[in-house]
Amino acid sequence: MNRMIPRLAARLASPFTRLVPSSFTPLMSQKVNNTPHKSSPFSTTTTSTTTKMASATVNANAVIEQFKNRRTYYPLSKDLSVSKERIQEIVKEAIQHVPSSFNSQSNRAVVLFGADHEKLWDITTEVLKGIVPEDKFEPTAQRMAMFKGGAGTVMFFEDQDVVKAMQTNVPLYAEQFPVWATQSNAMLQFAVWVALEAEGLGANLQHYNPIIDAKVAEQWKIPSSWKLSSQLVFGGRTGPAGDKAFNPVEDKFKVFGA
Repeated sequence: MNRMIPRLAARLASPFTRLVPSSFTPLMSQKVNNTPHKSSPFSTTTTSTTTKMASATVNANAVIEQFKNRRTYYPLSKDLSVSKERIQEIVKEAIQHVPSSFNSQSNRAVVLFGADHEKLWDITTEVLKGIVPEDKFEPTAQRMAMFKGGAGTVMFFEDQDVVKAMQTNVPLYAEQFPVWATQSNAMLQFAVWVALEAEGLGANLQHYNPIIDAKVAEQWKIPSSWKLSSQLVFGGRTGPAGDKAFNPVEDKFKVFGA
């Protein structure tokens, strides 16, 4: 793989070039499982026949509708509309197929169910007790209990060893690799969130890193290079999502040449 780096760097003479050959070997090689779940709207396949069939039945409107259906749900129950195996499959499929810069594959994820899920929010509660004044802690305690009441949590990480290796091997873009890794991780979070809610679950995204990082790493033996980025709590929906306001799209979108 390292023999490819000089050739890759030579192709990066232009600061505007980010495309690399599809044969570029990722720094953290992983075996990809291309076997799809038969009923998954997010499944992948390598057969052209199935791809053509999927194209005939799923269009952009259907995908965008799933984007619209992704909402933040509070509180959540421990009821699951799908199996734990299905949830694991969704996370694994997403982590394999969400894009990353130069196919570096820096995204990592840990799924917690049952007692492990509850332990995460017990840890977070204890950490926050050392930060939030005791006389003001009750609202925080209630919020932690709400998260603990869910069925599970997906913890998302970025592998800093991968990011640092890319910075070393492609120094032209050294400053950008941390940014691109975060962008890829955000896409992974969104993909998993959308997919879980497409299966009828509810979810909400939390960010108690970095204050819980050390205890999380100790509890679940997380590799030291994995940097925690967010926690997606999931479970059964106990009610509708709250109202969501939108600013005018005209303030957020421009087009030229159309």
